Amino acid sequence: MKHVKQNFSNIIVCIFEAVIGILLLVNPVGFTSGILVLFGAALMVAGFLSIIRYFRTPAAAAAVGQLLVKGLVLLVAGGFCAFNYGWFLVTFPLLSVVYGVGILLAGLSKIQWAVDMLRMHKKRWFLATVSAVISIVCAVVILSNPFTSSAILWMFAGISLIVEAVFDAVALIAAGRSKEETV
Repeated sequence: MKHVKQNFSNIIVCIFEAVIGILLLVNPVGFTSGILVLFGAALMVAGFLSIIRYFRTPAAAAAVGQLLVKGLVLLVAGGFCAFNYGWFLVTFPLLSVVYGVGILLAGLSKIQWAVDMLRMHKKRWFLATVSAVISIVCAVVILSNPFTSSAILWMFAGISLIVEAVFDAVALIAAGRSKEETV
């Protein structure tokens, strides 16, 4: 139970990865559109809050903080995301590169995790290594963009997220068992 409490955030990340992967498999365009609209709405709320803070702050401090311009920029960016999400779907190849870089960075951080487990003499360090390799391979495939259809790429992204989540969860469980074995 202590291991679960210590790794609660990692467990949540595994669940989050699996849920996103499933949603990408079920309806990639709808899921992406929904995320963009929600992101746009969040930016607009942040913009409104920044503008309200501007008018509630004393004039001299508000001028230095640039809260009004920040709020207006957030409103415009949020409105663009919420009401013009189709633009993002058209520019998908660029977004897939950003996604691939994110997966690559996650894979590189998993290498750290695997090496840390190896250095601490954990018996199942190789599971974290497999997870890192899967992340890096998925990133390389995404970044090389061999797909002709964005739907296939979204399906691949969904499957890769589910596989990563499963391997991460197995590695977390194994790390907990290894810790119990060494104690």
